[in-house]
Amino acid sequence: MLSGYRIMWVMVMFDLPVVTKPERKAAARFRADLLDHGFEMAQYSVYVRFCASQSQVSTVAAKVQWSLPTAGRVSLLTFTDKQYERIVSFSGRRESPRKGAPGQLEMF
Repeated sequence: MLSGYRIMWVMVMFDLPVVTKPERKAAARFRADLLDHGFEMAQYSVYVRFCASQSQVSTVAAKVQWSLPTAGRVSLLTFTDKQYERIVSFSGRRESPRKGAPGQLEMF
């Protein structure tokens, strides 16, 4: 049985340079790579992904590391599904509805 205390989320937060055309291209490639790795965009420079286990988190983190651009700052944060359930989000001054856990777990 999957436990909300063992199921993990990975959040990638980044600030990449986008002044020159090569920098913009590298930033766009990194965003595309995150989507290819199963992340979804939470905000423009914040992406999240659901992982079924700590070992899957390690695999995903290695893929992100492999995709890193040569410049900029990228941080990965992991937290449990139970912690994710407690996120409070706002749209303007109104609280947004809470997101639940994914309805279906994908196994590869």
